[in-house]
Amino acid sequence: MAWLLRDGQVLASLEVQESLWGRSRGLLGRPGLEGAMLLRRTRGVHSFGMRFAMDVAFLDRELVVLDTTRLGRFSVAWPRWKARSVLEAEAGAFERWGLKPGDQLSIKE
Repeated sequence: MAWLLRDGQVLASLEVQESLWGRSRGLLGRPGLEGAMLLRRTRGVHSFGMRFAMDVAFLDRELVVLDTTRLGRFSVAWPRWKARSVLEAEAGAFERWGLKPGDQLSIKE
């Protein structure tokens, strides 16, 4: 299990998906998510088949937040061309964490 941090402060537990299968499956079929999921080498996501709304953050190569959005069920978040990873969490998580564009994130294994 990994941890998502901002300025040394733990924001949430983190699942990291790097394989094509893991990235493709993402949160599909899950009833919810405690913490967050990081999809490496991903620029855009959708919520077709999702059971819950989610917050999505687009991250650059250094894990700086470029943009955030909230996806309802059956929605698409179009790719952000400078993004190299996507962070997903249940809707409302980013507001609780105070996550915003410009934040520098890190991962602790």
